[in-house]
Amino acid sequence: MTQAAKEAIANLPTAAFAAMCCGVGYLTAHYATESTPTIVATAAIVLLATLGLLCAKDRKALLVLILVTRSAGDLVLESMRSSLGEQGMGPGAAINACVIALTCSLVFNKPTNACNKMSWAWLPFFVTALFGLALSPEKIDALRLCLTWLSNYAIFLSAFYIVSTIDDFRYCLRVILWSSLLPAAYSMAQILGGVGTDWRTDRFQSTFTHPNIFAFYLTLVIFLGFYLIKCNSATVAWKRAGLGIYLTYLAGLLLLTQTRSAWFTCAAAFLVFGLFFQRRYLIYLVSLLVVSAFIPSVHDRLLDLNGSELAGSQVKLNSLAWRIELWKSAWDWMEPARYGFGYGIGAFRENAPIFFARSDGVKWDAHNVYVQWFFDVGLSGLCAYLWLHGRLLYLLSPLYAIDKLAGFFSAVLIVGYLAVSLSDNMMFYLVYNWYYWFAIGAACALVHAMSGGGIPATADRTTRPRRSVQPAPPRQGTNPDNPRRRWQ
Repeated sequence: MTQAAKEAIANLPTAAFAAMCCGVGYLTAHYATESTPTIVATAAIVLLATLGLLCAKDRKALLVLILVTRSAGDLVLESMRSSLGEQGMGPGAAINACVIALTCSLVFNKPTNACNKMSWAWLPFFVTALFGLALSPEKIDALRLCLTWLSNYAIFLSAFYIVSTIDDFRYCLRVILWSSLLPAAYSMAQILGGVGTDWRTDRFQSTFTHPNIFAFYLTLVIFLGFYLIKCNSATVAWKRAGLGIYLTYLAGLLLLTQTRSAWFTCAAAFLVFGLFFQRRYLIYLVSLLVVSAFIPSVHDRLLDLNGSELAGSQVKLNSLAWRIELWKSAWDWMEPARYGFGYGIGAFRENAPIFFARSDGVKWDAHNVYVQWFFDVGLSGLCAYLWLHGRLLYLLSPLYAIDKLAGFFSAVLIVGYLAVSLSDNMMFYLVYNWYYWFAIGAACALVHAMSGGGIPATADRTTRPRRSVQPAPPRQGTNPDNPRRRWQ
């Protein structure tokens, strides 16, 4: 294939995205006249135009910009979704398509063997998902979920085009940390100015669509921010102190979300860190747990774990007894012939009013990835899901020798993700999944680069400007033509 043909193929996603920006901008303006404030529609059009211009100039800079701002995007995007399918589609789908197109452009322009290496981890998952799509009772929503996970893979793979050194890896983690600034600022406005829901009585969700998503996102940011402190990424004392205060503020927001699984994951991670790295953190952890136990909302949420008292056909929201009843009903209703490939993506939600007597007609998700994925895609899909994470854990095992703390927190992220999947709908949390997979992708890219892989030498290593390094002049009194000369 000629160089011109390669460049044409590489620029196809950029051209497609530019056309998509025009189309979505027009539809947004039209849709805004019906039900969206003009200022919101105008902001959306300006944002799309900016993304289109930036895409033509620097694709990796655009990816970073999307990651920094996507954490606060649901406030605008959710109000502008059209009514295509039950879940709806709108400008958020355009951003997902943008990420997929940008990553395809990077891959076509500068191929790397990381794509082949990572495909063995992801391929079984996507193959079984396609089977689930074919069997799905709701094709549009199933397709939307498949495209969402394709965008997760694109985000994961994009890190390989940014990371070539450990400094690049830490830069990616700082990008995730920067993304928390907008939700943190909005949260402060909610607390001080009464914006949005009443944080004193309701579960806190900030710019996210559900408190659980915000909680898992905060857990991720706290882990990565703590790593950046411990690895001395912030060399100035006041920066480390400021980051510590900021993470403490985020921990307070985590308590306000009232998400127990996120609390347990965070506590377990710092417990293991204290046992194997710095014992003094065990004292900090115990002190925090004691103080938290006296907070009424925390105390009530912990007691609700044992709540099994029924009220009519319902139980206390998110109680363990309610979830166990839901899972048991699904298992009893499922036919053994469907154990292999399931009923299709979305089948659990569609059939919940049938097999769950306490549903009251509500189409519930399973609040358990393993139960729902087994019901939807069968044992084959469940094994593929576990293979994906198990394979990534194996690929990340050399990271412990490169950076012990990075290896520890990478393993914590994956194990924590698998743990909270026992009690939540993690597969549907797009915003959190993007940051999770970007962090895991950056860790895998670091291992790949340190093992002699990485992107080709002709590719741009990162979007950040680098200081050019010139060799020092020869010492005075030495012969510059001598091949054995020494450099300063």
